[in-house]
Amino acid sequence: MARQLDEQITARFAVGRRLRVLDVGPGQGTQALRLARAGHQVTGLESDPAMLDALRTALAVEPEGIRERVSLIAGDGRETGRHFGPGSFDLVLCHGVLMYMPEPDPMLAALARVLAPGGLLSLLVRNADALAMRPGLLGDWPGALDAFGSATYTNRIGLDVRADRREAVTATLNGLGTPVHTWYGVRVLTDAAPNDAPVPADLEPLLAAEEQAGRTDPYRAVAALLHLCGVRA
Repeated sequence: MARQLDEQITARFAVGRRLRVLDVGPGQGTQALRLARAGHQVTGLESDPAMLDALRTALAVEPEGIRERVSLIAGDGRETGRHFGPGSFDLVLCHGVLMYMPEPDPMLAALARVLAPGGLLSLLVRNADALAMRPGLLGDWPGALDAFGSATYTNRIGLDVRADRREAVTATLNGLGTPVHTWYGVRVLTDAAPNDAPVPADLEPLLAAEEQAGRTDPYRAVAALLHLCGVRA
């Protein structure tokens, strides 16, 4: 995921340019802190108080220069108009958030609104066209049968959430003037691994295989997650 995002940043922006980044739903701050360490100015917009506290804790141990590049705001990504003007950001991230929204369009419209012309929108969504893959690979045949044609699923922490179809999100972003230029699969080969699976001593072959599968048809189409990259017209 990080490699894919870096590839898109390199393709869209001049080398050395300091970007204005909005991370909607940054969670524990993996991407927000990584981008701040790279020199970018990052704003995290988080609606979950516990996640916001965790990110503040993580940020507190960073060097002062990095802390100064990160701003944290309590708020809902669907209400960016309350906090930011149109075109405020060069890069907008919304990773693993859309599945918790009752429907995607209000969030997508809010994200597109704050994206500057030529800016990059990075979305990570659950793939509704592949919901039968995980239960099928785990031998849960009733679960696999129920997943066909469904747009909802139970995630790893037991919550009933929603998935998106690539064609539908692409059509919405086209209508918002932020067409999808590139898309990848994420967790193509590893989605059925248990949460407590040991990390291989040599992680690079696993990452390389996942990276290749996420770029290659037909594998990327059955990924658990889709990474969609749109560019503001």
